Amino acid sequence: MKKWMMAIGLGAMLTLGACGGDEEETTSNGDTGSTTASVDAEAVYAQNCAACHGANLEGMSGPALTDVGARLSAEDIENIIRNGQGAMPANVIEKDEEITAVAAWLAEKK
Repeated sequence: MKKWMMAIGLGAMLTLGACGGDEEETTSNGDTGSTTASVDAEAVYAQNCAACHGANLEGMSGPALTDVGARLSAEDIENIIRNGQGAMPANVIEKDEEITAVAAWLAEKK
């Protein structure tokens, strides 16, 4: 009976221990699980940028972004998102990984 109870206790401890907290997972090469690839750039754009630049990048009160990648690099776009330019305020997107993801996504628009 004691062995049975100890086995149940050990199983419960392992099961609950595997649930873990909200820490980032680390892959075998040392990278954390929270990377730019996990950010949905289109969703971030829709939430933060579409009101001025249009849902289809067509431009509204802000300029059209349909071919922004042909004019600007991802680094240039990221700089504009961070620091603003013209009528666009700085830090429209607050999280660094979201800024990087949106800039990379927009840089593909050529």
